[in-house]
Amino acid sequence: MERKKGNLTFALCIGNKDCEDLEIRKIYQILPDGDAEKEGFIRVIDESGEDYLYPQSYFILVKLPREAKEALILADCNDK
Repeated sequence: MERKKGNLTFALCIGNKDCEDLEIRKIYQILPDGDAEKEGFIRVIDESGEDYLYPQSYFILVKLPREAKEALILADCNDK
């Protein structure tokens, strides 16, 4: 499913106990997953480039201006 850049959600990592694919103080893209949220998890595109479930307590959702979202997506595309 293709998503518009303006609808992207991001979160700041504040914890990573036993998670090698998360960096504290880094912003990650969040993917919607209602079932995971009901269980206390959040779906994150981590350092591996894949999406995985992590505890919601590891993140704080952040509202970013459009320009910041575009910069994060551009940086991600350049890393690949």
